[in-house]
Amino acid sequence: MTVSIRDLRPGDLSDAEAVARVRGRALPFLLNTAEGIAFELSSAHPARHYRVLVAETDDGRVIGTAQVGLAHDSPEPGRSTVNLYVDPSHRGLGAGGLLLRTAEEYLAARGAVETYAWVMDEPAHRAFAERRGYRPGRSSYFLRLDLTAAVLPPLPEALPAGVEVRPGSAFAEDPRPLFAADAETTSDEPGDVGTEIDDYEDWLRHIWRNPVLDKELTTVVLVDGVVAAFTAVHTDGATRYSTGMTGTLRAFRGRGLAGLAKTFSLHRARAAGYTEALTGNDTDNRPMLAVNRRLGYEIRVTETRYAKELETK
Repeated sequence: MTVSIRDLRPGDLSDAEAVARVRGRALPFLLNTAEGIAFELSSAHPARHYRVLVAETDDGRVIGTAQVGLAHDSPEPGRSTVNLYVDPSHRGLGAGGLLLRTAEEYLAARGAVETYAWVMDEPAHRAFAERRGYRPGRSSYFLRLDLTAAVLPPLPEALPAGVEVRPGSAFAEDPRPLFAADAETTSDEPGDVGTEIDDYEDWLRHIWRNPVLDKELTTVVLVDGVVAAFTAVHTDGATRYSTGMTGTLRAFRGRGLAGLAKTFSLHRARAAGYTEALTGNDTDNRPMLAVNRRLGYEIRVTETRYAKELETK
């Protein structure tokens, strides 16, 4: 059986569905939808040079995929990312190595000097990366909460003076306050590749208008009318719920507002019929990890961020 690499076909939802299936089998604690995958490709900033690579067998079966692009919003030029997934039932056919080589050549040709990849913290996955010159760095957890069995913290009978809780949909006419909150909190996130969110139109295009963003379950906490904390929620529209970003602005930290946002959101999610909640945490982000543990999330998988210097073309 031979394996070839091609690009995801734009506008082909069945192709995106095949990619979503592979990602789901390779990493079941990551929310994947065909609509989200297709949208990410169609809405990507041109400077990102984003590609979704597909590994396909000679009988037309999709067995692997990789997300590839420049970190165009990083303050450090030349940074890039590649994250690949291979269907566990089709490992050993060379799809992973072929995907990675194709991705590295593409990124180097576009000026990338270093690339970063998330790798499952398991011996076979780590060995795959290290044989190809990648070096380990920081790590991150995937966490899961069974909403059918979880005992969620009760909602407060009354909120403190000046505190309001609203859904993200309340900002439909003017989401700029959420853009500002996302920009500040994202810049403070621990990570290997810094991110600067400063392009409002791009934020609208690929974050606010993302079809998997659930604006009703996305929850915002205001203090005296000012956005103080929020949790942004992605769903598959059926049973799976995932927090893509939770943050508190610097002036309001230490008051339990992120936990308040997540508690309201999880209660609403369960009432809406969602049965599984997913999230992720940098292992050094102890405040957020503590919040998620109090809510009942359990660590299921650890990933390590690997890096490699590239030879530019």
